[in-house]
Amino acid sequence: MTKLVPSLMLGVALVATAACSKKPPKELPPAPTETPVASQPYGNGETTQTSSMSEQFRREVTSDTIHFGLDQSDIDQESRAVLDSQAKWLVAHPNVRITLEGHCDERGTREYNLALGDRRANAAKNYLAAQGVSADRITTISYGKERPVAMGSDEASWAQNRRAVTLVLN
Repeated sequence: MTKLVPSLMLGVALVATAACSKKPPKELPPAPTETPVASQPYGNGETTQTSSMSEQFRREVTSDTIHFGLDQSDIDQESRAVLDSQAKWLVAHPNVRITLEGHCDERGTREYNLALGDRRANAAKNYLAAQGVSADRITTISYGKERPVAMGSDEASWAQNRRAVTLVLN
């Protein structure tokens, strides 16, 4: 009987910890389109302007992407130059809304990388807002490590995946 009690306690502890394990989400959010869908006519014959504004944005700004150091979310000098060009374009186009996506490399837990991606997207948002872009026009989302741009487990790939991307919505 004395050997049965510790075995029973161990079994109960194993069952309890198994019930607490995190399950992956059933569905990931939909992937953003790299190139917005071409203009779609409305019922009244008008067309959307998303595609042309997005293309114009990518043509006229330095880049739509900034990069970060390992476990970093602060904006460095190179990223400031990119965000300054984005801010200038956005101030000139006051009706355009954007989404800032935060991304991470594959290292770290899913939860940690989602939080880090959120800090990266919000750092870019705060910088743009400080440059005169209304924060109401900016939404943020973190994809953590779920959407790498470079596949690989080396420093060059990881550096490309530590980023914030600006997408024009309209």
